[in-house]
Amino acid sequence: MAKTKTAFFCQNCGVQSPKWVGKCPSCGEWNTFVEEVVKSVEAPGWKENDGLGRASTKARLIQEIEIEAEQRIDTLDQELNRVLGGGIVSGSLVLIGGEPGIGKSTLLLQIALQLHIDNVLYISGEESEQQIKMRARRIGHQSESLYILTETNLELIFDQVRQMRPNILIVDSIQTLFTDKVEAAAGSVSQVRQCAGELMKYAKSTNTPVFLIGHITKEGSLAGPKILEHMVDTVIQFEGDRHLSYRILRTTKNRFGSTSELGIYEMLHNGLRQVSNPSEILISQREEGLSGIAIGATLEGNRPLLIEVQSLVSTAAYGTSQRSCTGFDAKRLNMLLAVLEKRGGYRLGMMDVFLNIAGGLRIDDPAIDLAVAVSVISSLEEVSIHNKICFAAEIGLGGEIRAVNRIENRIMEAEKLGFEHIYISSYNLKGINKSRHNIEVKSYARLDQVLSSLIS
Repeated sequence: MAKTKTAFFCQNCGVQSPKWVGKCPSCGEWNTFVEEVVKSVEAPGWKENDGLGRASTKARLIQEIEIEAEQRIDTLDQELNRVLGGGIVSGSLVLIGGEPGIGKSTLLLQIALQLHIDNVLYISGEESEQQIKMRARRIGHQSESLYILTETNLELIFDQVRQMRPNILIVDSIQTLFTDKVEAAAGSVSQVRQCAGELMKYAKSTNTPVFLIGHITKEGSLAGPKILEHMVDTVIQFEGDRHLSYRILRTTKNRFGSTSELGIYEMLHNGLRQVSNPSEILISQREEGLSGIAIGATLEGNRPLLIEVQSLVSTAAYGTSQRSCTGFDAKRLNMLLAVLEKRGGYRLGMMDVFLNIAGGLRIDDPAIDLAVAVSVISSLEEVSIHNKICFAAEIGLGGEIRAVNRIENRIMEAEKLGFEHIYISSYNLKGINKSRHNIEVKSYARLDQVLSSLIS
């Protein structure tokens, strides 16, 4: 009888060690190493000859390799298609992560119900068949090609896969699966790594798309070993506040498309509704005369968005000023406040400054610098900004207004939503035909010029 071999794995990052250590040398976390079996009895997994097989692995000259036309499967969901880069790629392995209750299972079940292809297999290790049926009834879609399997043993799952030969496989979730090849609890580092490896082998050898739902840790990163994110082709984060109705689908890795695209949904009683024009929901309806609010034009991938920047400036209560941000980089806010004090002459050193990006978005685009600066000064001076004005410019350390990319897209989005004025950098005027737009384009070279024109 073969001797069982064990090793210690970090439950945070997945690094392996031959002995127990208190502090992980890779991620620096304490008391995360757990002993797990790494070699035990062999159990039947997925073998390449179980499926359709794949081409010979003989080395070939790059000149001899022919590129085939990329065939993508239309999900009939424009938001998910955009995030995936145009649809589902055959043989791809997609990992979707998010907080509990955010809507991951609802999203994939909704997609599976509306796909116009045969044999979609939905594997659930967390819910019963009746629970999935109740959710499908609530969503309201009907499908005659969706099969449900409630199983967590990977070997038994592959027995069903060999019989059905599904065109798309959905696993909810990867942390619930276990294989007999590894003597460890489901959800452990070795089990997650082994199960994901078997599913990747199946996806690539049969050219079948596989979707995996993954849990996340309390820090917001995907649970399991870091190698899980390296193995899959696409990593998607499903974000949002469970107490709010809007959800954001964002890619952090995509081998078949851009990683800067996002999709926006609204959670309703009958499932997730696509939000085709997110600018309308990101800009709140407000009464005229409210200070501290400015509208910025940003880009997420190829999609222009108009977002609402909210600021509150008040006197520091105990002599130590606070700087708090939601959805914006705190270091960049400190830089902009220093520019306003040094170049604009505004006394912000002894003021508390609170900044919020409405709608729950996280924005890294420097083009909203001008909107942030205007909203801060608007709150400081108690002067409201007209709700038909928006801003699209970066601010430099010298107080200059810098140009941003794809300014035409930002102007067109502002015009479409009925804005009357947009403030941009004078260095962005090259190539812009103002006569083509019904919105007034105002250009400035310095921050103090913008503030003096708005706040008098």
